[in-house]
Amino acid sequence: MADPRIIAVDLDDKTIIWRNADVEQERRIAIFDLLEGNHFRPERDYPEGYAGPFRIALRVEEGRLAIDILSEDEQRLETLILGLGRFRRPIKDYFAICDNYYQAIRQATPQQIETVDMARRGIHNDAAELLKERLQGKIDVDFDTARRLFTLICVLHIRG
Repeated sequence: MADPRIIAVDLDDKTIIWRNADVEQERRIAIFDLLEGNHFRPERDYPEGYAGPFRIALRVEEGRLAIDILSEDEQRLETLILGLGRFRRPIKDYFAICDNYYQAIRQATPQQIETVDMARRGIHNDAAELLKERLQGKIDVDFDTARRLFTLICVLHIRG
């Protein structure tokens, strides 16, 4: 019986060079929310008709995102490689707006915080749509899953 969802996420700690409390909080929330509710259905047929649940491992190697897809019992099913060229700008913009957001939380008015947060959500939403587009034909994900995966992709790009 199909169970198209992610039940575990592993981020390659060797890829993540630097973290601060804000980044750690974003990572924890993204993983928690992702595991609480997601839709993740690879479009490739796996041995014995395996259709979930899935464990995934994310890493960046040579400028590309590698998504290891594993079965519930940790058997590797496939590794999907995505070029990250089209994500450079959204990642850069997301980092910039997140920096503004964290500064605003500490010293801005509620209205200023809301304005920055709306911009942050807009960039995040656009990047989620881009990720859905890039995964099309490979993995079917819903919008919320794509948003949370984009957050984790950003965490992998943090460079002190």
